[in-house]
Amino acid sequence: MDWAAVPGRSFRCDTENTLCSLIFCFHSSQIDDKEFDIPQVDTPPTLESILNELEDEEEPFVLEDTCVLSTDNMDAHSCETSSLASSDSGDPAHLKRKRKTVDLNTTVHGSVLRHNLLKGISAQIVSAADKVDAGLPTAITVSSVIAVGTSHGLALVFDTNQALRLCLGTKTTGAEFGAVSALSINHDCSRLLCGFANGQITMWDLANGKLLRTITDAHPPGTAILHVKFTDDPTLAVCNDSGGSVFELAFRRMMGMRSCDSRCLFSGSKGEVCCIEPLRAPPDFRDHPITHHSLLAMASLTKILVIGLKPSLKVWMTFPYNKSDPSSVPQLAWHFVPVQKTVNPVLAFCKGDIVHFLLVKKEESGAIHVIKQRQLHLSCDIISLSWINSSTLVLVDSREKLLVVDRPSQEVLETLDLEQVQLVYNSRHFKSLATGGNVSQALALVGEKACYQSVSSYAGQIVYLGTKSAHIMTLRNWRERIDCLLKQDHFVEALSLSWSFHEGTAKAVVGLFGDTVKRKGVISDKMVEILCKFAEYALKKCPEQGKIQVMEQHFQDVVPVLVDYCLLLQRADLLFNQLYDRLVENMVAKGVFLEALESYIVVDRLGHLTTPIMRDLLAHYHDNGMMDSLERCIVHLDVTSLDIQQVVQVCWENQLYDAMIYIFNSGINDYLTPMEKLFAVIGPPLREGRSLTDEEVVIGNKLLVYISCCLAGRAYPLGDIPEDLVVQVKNQVFEFLIRLHSADLSEEEEVFPFIRTLLHFDTREFLNVLAMTFEDFKNDKQALEYQQRIVDILLQVMVDNPDFIPSQVGGLFTFLARQLAKPDNTLFVNRNLFDQVLEFLCCPDDDSRHTERQQVLLELLQVGTVVQFNEGRLLALAEKAKFYQICEFLYEKQHLYDRIIDCYLRDPLRKVEIFSFIHNLLSMPGYSPEEKQTVKDKVLQHIQELVTLDPCKSADIVLLHFTQEVQQIISGLQVKLKVVKYLKLLSTTGWRKPYKYLVLLLLCVEFYCLCDCVQELNMCIHKKRRTWVFVQLMFNYILPPHLILPAIRSKYHHSEATAYLLEKKGDIDGAFSVLLEALRETLRLLTAGRQSKAEVAGEKQDEGKIQRDSTLTKVKDSLSDIINLCNRSSHNLFQQQREALWFPLLETMMDSQKRVNKHDAKHTSEVLKELTMKVLNCMSSFISLPAIIQRILQDPVYGTGKLAELQGLILGMMDSFNYEQILLETTTNLLNHDLHWSLAHLRAAVTRGLHPRQDYCNICLQQYKRRQDSVEEIIVFICGHLYHVQCLQQKDSGCGISLAAHQQWNCFKCSSSHGGRGGPSIEPNRECSTSLAQTHVRSIHRDFREEAHKKKMFVETTMDLQQEQSWDQLRSLYRGPSRLSILSDLSLCHSSEKSGLLFPTQPGNETFQLKLSPPPLLEE
Repeated sequence: MDWAAVPGRSFRCDTENTLCSLIFCFHSSQIDDKEFDIPQVDTPPTLESILNELEDEEEPFVLEDTCVLSTDNMDAHSCETSSLASSDSGDPAHLKRKRKTVDLNTTVHGSVLRHNLLKGISAQIVSAADKVDAGLPTAITVSSVIAVGTSHGLALVFDTNQALRLCLGTKTTGAEFGAVSALSINHDCSRLLCGFANGQITMWDLANGKLLRTITDAHPPGTAILHVKFTDDPTLAVCNDSGGSVFELAFRRMMGMRSCDSRCLFSGSKGEVCCIEPLRAPPDFRDHPITHHSLLAMASLTKILVIGLKPSLKVWMTFPYNKSDPSSVPQLAWHFVPVQKTVNPVLAFCKGDIVHFLLVKKEESGAIHVIKQRQLHLSCDIISLSWINSSTLVLVDSREKLLVVDRPSQEVLETLDLEQVQLVYNSRHFKSLATGGNVSQALALVGEKACYQSVSSYAGQIVYLGTKSAHIMTLRNWRERIDCLLKQDHFVEALSLSWSFHEGTAKAVVGLFGDTVKRKGVISDKMVEILCKFAEYALKKCPEQGKIQVMEQHFQDVVPVLVDYCLLLQRADLLFNQLYDRLVENMVAKGVFLEALESYIVVDRLGHLTTPIMRDLLAHYHDNGMMDSLERCIVHLDVTSLDIQQVVQVCWENQLYDAMIYIFNSGINDYLTPMEKLFAVIGPPLREGRSLTDEEVVIGNKLLVYISCCLAGRAYPLGDIPEDLVVQVKNQVFEFLIRLHSADLSEEEEVFPFIRTLLHFDTREFLNVLAMTFEDFKNDKQALEYQQRIVDILLQVMVDNPDFIPSQVGGLFTFLARQLAKPDNTLFVNRNLFDQVLEFLCCPDDDSRHTERQQVLLELLQVGTVVQFNEGRLLALAEKAKFYQICEFLYEKQHLYDRIIDCYLRDPLRKVEIFSFIHNLLSMPGYSPEEKQTVKDKVLQHIQELVTLDPCKSADIVLLHFTQEVQQIISGLQVKLKVVKYLKLLSTTGWRKPYKYLVLLLLCVEFYCLCDCVQELNMCIHKKRRTWVFVQLMFNYILPPHLILPAIRSKYHHSEATAYLLEKKGDIDGAFSVLLEALRETLRLLTAGRQSKAEVAGEKQDEGKIQRDSTLTKVKDSLSDIINLCNRSSHNLFQQQREALWFPLLETMMDSQKRVNKHDAKHTSEVLKELTMKVLNCMSSFISLPAIIQRILQDPVYGTGKLAELQGLILGMMDSFNYEQILLETTTNLLNHDLHWSLAHLRAAVTRGLHPRQDYCNICLQQYKRRQDSVEEIIVFICGHLYHVQCLQQKDSGCGISLAAHQQWNCFKCSSSHGGRGGPSIEPNRECSTSLAQTHVRSIHRDFREEAHKKKMFVETTMDLQQEQSWDQLRSLYRGPSRLSILSDLSLCHSSEKSGLLFPTQPGNETFQLKLSPPPLLEE
């Protein structure tokens, strides 16, 4: 029996009908033998006769263009796939739970993929395996036909009707070649390549089923064919075997003989390739210039390669993978994608969870460029990758979950479960089990999840091969996606998806054609249909019985959606006619609809209502007491849609004043009638003296706001008054306010009733309204006349009127004062009235608004309004009213600066600013010596009060300006208790800022010297002994050491302070003797303690141990002090003088060891040895090593046979030498590296090009010429500003700066001054409006020995924003680790790892370890 060909079953493929779509019923039925009635005959039937028995109920395999798929030929029973939002949509209970209104902004994709079972093919695959032992399916490929390979070496070819047309191969050849491991069909569907597990390749003619070629030598034997692929050239194919090699197959036909030439493209010995994908262009892009190169993508286990087969073999790109799981399967997929108005191929590849995209372009020069695109990050291990269109990919992960991903947005559109498909994996072929399994472990590991031959894509279709079935995936068109949601009654999601189609934001769209207007029109019609269905569905599903709240909630989930989409579609007619007419049948739905309109009206999305809707709206809101909501709606609606008479009547009846004002203003341009109505409400009770109700207060506040809006050109409550009516409305309001009488004149009515009413209602707020209105009056002559008129009326009405309380009159005077204080004031007030204003502002009996009244008067003084009045009288009034700022202003005009100090001391709010005032006045130039002396005298007079106020700032003042008056200040501190108080304060503050308390401490010391309170002072000093030494460092700025030294030596016997003062006098030997004597005394105490009875036990022994440890601590401290003195002094001494310091110290330490060693005191002896080593280490920097060794050998302790101890000392000195040598080398390397780094960055900064921000000069604003032949010179600064050289020279000449040949230029715009290259310094001038206490002045002190008691004063300058940014850039350019801090740490560290290692000079962090490698630099 010949299984290779079947007569009469040949067919011809039409390539023009290859774009197809598959519509089937997803209803898998169990394969039953009864389906195939096989008769009992002697001769068994052929495989083809069995497989061609198509059942009547099976549906044909129809191929259509998916791009033009219509709903007419769509199967209503096709499978409904689930999206991410409803992954279990098949569960009815789940559907019930999910039936809720979603947010309109939520992205809805619906069911994107149509999943169909190829029922005819699946049935015949199973039947062939069961009936004739064709084997299980192993591979599939799709073109205009579908070919399925089996494990017994057969290839089954099915046509468009799912009918078996060819059965290629026989079971005999299958036994020889093994299972079909790869399939490929050429572009015209005329040839089929089959690769086998044993390594053979066959070519078949699909027209007649004839075997054309059997290729057995294309690749090394013993390897399975993993891939075989046709290229666009029908005579060229490529294959990939399980050895990881790739071969090119060139088919030839000469003299009627067919042959195949093989060429190795990639050897598996260089890296195993496990996936190949040639670029195959669809029919529309066959002439694309890139196709002439026959590109081939290959994926190995470590990288991606793109090569060109034509015209010659060339590697165009290699791309390594990111780190991924070794078992991840590499994937490749080509597709032509439109990018920037051109269509070019894009290669998608992945290995693991990251998909990369490479755009391949061919330039005009013929070169091919590969451009990397944005990556796609997923959270799954991908085993299959396919394009379904130019923007959508379909992925399968290792859990057999299918993902539909939109590439531009990187959004997962849908997820399907392919577990029921039971994908066929190609693990056997990757492991090459048919040829003995001679593959690498890495390739075998990848093969565990390889399913390359189970997935095939073609023309927007993807076919998946299962163990017993074949499935096809296609994109649903836009109507089908919407209908899928409608079938599940998901109307909200359907509308959201439809709107995304309408706006062009939907993903994976199929079936929309034409221009934008046409597409939107088609979608709008569909949405209208959905809205009508949704309304009918809501009415039908409304619960007929139950609580009213349930019904309301039901319609509240529906009505807002209807309204929203009708407004989005701009179909108000649909909303108010068709939908409302349907909803009005249900009273609950009608109410919900009317109430839902409010939220759209108040945000101005709905501004016009039809007359029936407006009538129903008024009735519903009125009947339900929703008057506030009604008012909010009215003020946003178009007036033309309102029945003005009806609405005004409702507003008056329900006191909707905002709505009433809006209707009068917008409807009939009447701005005065609402004002009259509101005055009629609040006027009578105010005239009668009655208290206003809460409602009347609200109305009064509305009236004030309404008047303010009208005068400011703003519409009430929203919007603006039309521009052509602004002036007219403002004049009408002013005329209305200044009317003598109202329209309803009565006998009791006083003149100017409206202004009186507003003043009685809220004087302060009404005056604030006028003040804001007057701010806009500048060049309007008529408005200024109204301003003067209103002010005159206010004075006439309020002054000398018993109806107004003093606080109200005071508010008027404050208002007038502020108006008069304006620089452009045009108001006129007579002098008598102004005297009343001043008397009120300075009234001492009124404590209310004290600060505001003072500020108003100060503003009047600053603008010079009251210059014509008697300053003496004004000063008396200010002092009486405790207006100390006014007093300061007047005293400063009279240059009475000493009296300003009294003002600060009396002002509780500004008392702490007195120190700044004193410092600034004594520091800044511009004040005469006599004025400064008067201030000094005043300070000395109040020194005790200043010290009580703030001792820290008092110390600053004395330190900076009163060093000559210390004794006088001391005599001013009369109370001993205060001094004790501040001394205790110093002892408890932790001395965080010792210089702040320096002067006060000195005062305390001198005071205690006079009072002979030695004991308490000593207690304070010893508590802060370390800080005391720091304080001594500052004494030379206050008093010479020879004045302090006698008191310290005679009264307190403080060795550290005495030594420091002697050192400051220059007596180094005296200071050394004092400290050495203190050290010897401490050592004597230590050795005397050791000579006492050591056998004392119990508590006395413990007390002795504590006392010994305390003495050791004192020894260490004393030794550190004397070593520090020797280190400081040795730099300035000769060699003999250095030896005179260091050797006595060394002898003292060695002598103490000699005395201690006579007793059994091991711990003390070790400590003293360590201290001796410390001395040796420190002195080795100043004394030669031979001299030190000679001195040591002369000592009896080391000179009488104790070689081990001597050896330890010498080795320790050698270690110290090695340490210092390494330290020196490291320091040199660090400094050299820093120097190179700085020079390199400086060179880079100098040679960097500058790009100007603008193309014009920042001085003359003229554009510079870009021609190269232009003689015009320009300068571009690093900030980006550009200037003409001539403009900068003119600016500098105008500033009086002489030009130099090599003068440094600065940016004129970024400079804080107005000059180009700087100019002479300008002394600061203090304006009258700025308090001297608020001016920041700094002081810099010279050294006492250079220039005693002299200070250099200057005003602190600040940088503008541009300079700060430039400074930050400069700092970031040179930012790096501080090498100085590294060297400081090295100099401060000491290690205790070796007993013989000498310690460095300064004690530091014991845990510090020297790291000889320099730290990395942070370079930009």
